[in-house]
Amino acid sequence: MRTTTTTQTDSSRWTLFALALSAFAIGITEFIAVGVMPMLVTTFGISLSTAGLTVSLYAAGITVGAPLLTAVTTNLKRKQLLLSVMVTFIAGNALTAIAPNFAILLMGRVIAAFAHGLFMSTATVIAASVVSPMKRASAIATMFTGLTVATVTGVPIGTFIAQHATWRIAFLFIAVLGVLTLIANWQLVPATLPQPAASARGGFWRLLKEPRLLASLALTALGYGASFPVYTYISALLTKLGFDASIHVWLLLGYGIAVAIGNTLGGRWANHRPLTALSWMFAADLIVMLLMPLSLGHAASGILLIFLMGLFAFMNVPGLQLLTMQIAETKHPEDAQLASALNISAFNVGIVLGSTLGGIILNHWGLTMTALGGALFAALALLISRLLARRA
Repeated sequence: MRTTTTTQTDSSRWTLFALALSAFAIGITEFIAVGVMPMLVTTFGISLSTAGLTVSLYAAGITVGAPLLTAVTTNLKRKQLLLSVMVTFIAGNALTAIAPNFAILLMGRVIAAFAHGLFMSTATVIAASVVSPMKRASAIATMFTGLTVATVTGVPIGTFIAQHATWRIAFLFIAVLGVLTLIANWQLVPATLPQPAASARGGFWRLLKEPRLLASLALTALGYGASFPVYTYISALLTKLGFDASIHVWLLLGYGIAVAIGNTLGGRWANHRPLTALSWMFAADLIVMLLMPLSLGHAASGILLIFLMGLFAFMNVPGLQLLTMQIAETKHPEDAQLASALNISAFNVGIVLGSTLGGIILNHWGLTMTALGGALFAALALLISRLLARRA
């Protein structure tokens, strides 16, 4: 029995490692646009807010692609699906790298976004299924560690490559990384991964009729989206604070380290009572966002608040994903995979809304006021989390 348990544990670790590695490659694609945005402005002669579409349209592609593609691929073997996703991911980044104009670049971003959405909805369920029930949030956090490591190392590396070569080489680098990840999935992911039950017809309608699930999806969009009015324009913000472009890589590295710490802690704290943990996370995020407009006129206080924003930016992710899955499993266990996909969409609705609101505030009131959009999102998330906790 001990040998069997040990074998299962080792298998779970390798599965989570492969998922985290894939999430790392995908995470670089999602966030590198933030680092290279000023270069896109120069190359295509567009405004900064227009360049922000590389973030918001990518998120919109995930929002649409995650639930729809999950619904039509339920019967595929999980390993076969993962490999197909990575091939799509490679194609999207290759197209982005060679794009002759901004419209084609956005097309490549959307293709990569489809791969992103389908991967995350599938990988979340797999991660939760290969560990014991009491470790599910930690397993999800492990998978999402790939995204946080991408923020710690991948985005600064991609930005460094773009600054010293071109932004096109940076996206080619990601495509090559996708090839390596494809090989890793082929070698490390077992063919006997748990197959989710096929959702019966009407799954979307069943889930969307559940008030608690709808509230959970709104909580995900608002809570996760709270950092994006600021984060979408972080490169421009660092420049405004007086930091030279050559220093941006190191500051983004520091931001990413804060994100990684927050994600790890958030997974541990959300294992047992996710709503309680989420409530204080949103409260802390709200305080940071309210202080930020006052601090962004000074380099030291500004970078401190930016790092604190990073600490809370991903801390809520494991708890938000686990909460939605728990609600779905209680009411409609056959639709758990679809609920996971809807929550991935909700994350990216938050990105779209957050980055769009940030662009509006940027155009009307200036860069330093974008944090007020984050404060609004955090306050609404805190309110919803407390209402859900009272009605639990």
